[in-house]
Amino acid sequence: MTFSKSDENIDKIVEILKSGGVAVVPTDTVYGFSGIVDLTGNPAYKTDGKIRRIKGRDENKPLIQLISKPEEVYLYSAVKIPENIIKYWPGPLTVIVPVKEDSPLADKCPTVAFRCPGDKWLRTVIEKCGAPLYSTSVNRSGSPVLEAFDEIESEFGNEADVVVDDGDKKGSLPSTLILLEENGFKILRQGAVKI
Repeated sequence: MTFSKSDENIDKIVEILKSGGVAVVPTDTVYGFSGIVDLTGNPAYKTDGKIRRIKGRDENKPLIQLISKPEEVYLYSAVKIPENIIKYWPGPLTVIVPVKEDSPLADKCPTVAFRCPGDKWLRTVIEKCGAPLYSTSVNRSGSPVLEAFDEIESEFGNEADVVVDDGDKKGSLPSTLILLEENGFKILRQGAVKI
């Protein structure tokens, strides 16, 4: 199923995601596979496994989690993100932080890579879902990221539950990825944000 990226289609896409579906959505960088992060124990929300099966990805490699507002990171982590870093949110920056013990994510992994995307439409989708969304680039594991919408639809249209059309994303860079450490941060991938 394919929808155009429009405000009129947001509720339909949210409904698919809330039913445990996997969506291909445009972001402020490249297209990404997305699914709701399980915060409640809902068996429908095992979307990380579905995404990995589609990509053929190593089962243990963690996925980025997208949030709708910068301050939402503190629902899941007690680590204060420095002002010179969080100022890039919303935007193409991913920050790896430790998960706090009372977070609903605590039993899943010790750290999580969060991003508050610069795309307002996508932030609205995340907000309406009521939970973070997993995100990873649209490609088979080990293959280049797909930039042309026609290629994405042809390759994954029968595997994803919905594909959202926002045209081609030629030459788009992935998000910059940083790891917060006690004495600062380490750049793991220099991407769309220059730090």
